[in-house]
Amino acid sequence: MSLLPETRRYAVLGTGALGGFYGAKLQQAGFAVHFLLHSDYEHVRQKGLRVQSCWGDFHLPQVNAYSSVLDMPVCEGVIVALKATQNALLPQLIPPVLAENGVVILLQNGLGVEPEIAESVGAERVIGGLCFISSNKVGPGHIHHLDYGSVLLAQYGPDYAAQGITPRLEQVQADFQRAGIPTSLSPDLMMARWQKLVWNIPFNGLSVVFNADTQQMIADPDARALAETLMREVVEGAAACHRQIPDAVIGQMLTNTEKMAPYRTSMKIDYERKRPLELQAIFANPLRYAQQAGIHLPRIEMLYRQLQVLDRLNRGIPVSGWDQLKQEEG
Repeated sequence: MSLLPETRRYAVLGTGALGGFYGAKLQQAGFAVHFLLHSDYEHVRQKGLRVQSCWGDFHLPQVNAYSSVLDMPVCEGVIVALKATQNALLPQLIPPVLAENGVVILLQNGLGVEPEIAESVGAERVIGGLCFISSNKVGPGHIHHLDYGSVLLAQYGPDYAAQGITPRLEQVQADFQRAGIPTSLSPDLMMARWQKLVWNIPFNGLSVVFNADTQQMIADPDARALAETLMREVVEGAAACHRQIPDAVIGQMLTNTEKMAPYRTSMKIDYERKRPLELQAIFANPLRYAQQAGIHLPRIEMLYRQLQVLDRLNRGIPVSGWDQLKQEEG
């Protein structure tokens, strides 16, 4: 990504709550951004993107909108903001739009989402991104950014070995910061992903089980206690993978959740809309990594099994079809 900023191009695969927001911020800052869309394609092509944000509302009346990657130009940065349940599509979506000197920036929750992409483009060209944001897509081409918005970037390496701060990371950070996106860097992607799971596992999972938003959960003593118990078990899983998360992180995340605007998690929204839940990346993969390290996380496993049942019943999937579905997703 050695081109001048005004000539660097970004592709956004998945123009929803995350991709729509961050892509729009990059375009607003002057970068050439190319958006892949599905159901919103015609609307966005004709009317652009509207961002309702706690940082200031704005509207992009004209955006580069596409319904197929085959029509998109090659780009130096490919932002993947699809749900992890759609990752099977990435080997077909990424190569046509990734420039020879480009990088893939994977803005997804969970653990174990980078290796398959690295197999096709090379580990050194894959950056993991963790978004700390409350944002929802509330209509065609309409993003509502409620709170927060920072991004943490880390270089992927084989077996999640710590890679340090690379020039590629620094370049993407500079571009994101130019777009007004608070962006920090981590030398260790495995550590960053486990730390994000400290929040994602309890609050995404429990939001479905309790049918509650973040404010309802954090204000209820029993829900909060259960969330904290799950958080501590995530920390145990990280420790088994040789990543030590300070106890203070749990308290800080609980405090941040108290302060954030009431937020329906992405998993709760997917459940309400009868979409597949991101159970593989957020639950199954961390459980697998912990098991391989010789530790069992019983409370997280119980929550995972509850969510599997709820997901199956919610989408009307018979038990006989569940094993095949898990093979397709995993």
